[in-house]
Amino acid sequence: MRIFLLFLLIVLVILQYQLWIAPDGMRAVIQLKQDMQVQQEKNSVLAVRNQVLAAEVQDLKSGNDAIEERARSELGMIRKGETFFQVIEKEQE
Repeated sequence: MRIFLLFLLIVLVILQYQLWIAPDGMRAVIQLKQDMQVQQEKNSVLAVRNQVLAAEVQDLKSGNDAIEERARSELGMIRKGETFFQVIEKEQE
């Protein structure tokens, strides 16, 4: 009977070691949970960015106003008949 109890105690110690101390035990689970939380935060930031880009794409597809605005701001284009004024500010010394 003592041998059986000793065997059970050894098995219990081995199982506890595997659960708490081994590299693929609870430490790995805790690390994976932390990694998952970090990744979820990154995903939420990227989801917001994707929504902004999707709205911009929809705006570009739906009308000429967005295309004209982008051409004016990024390419410096003006309409025929418009007068372009460039204001040059005096440098402060």
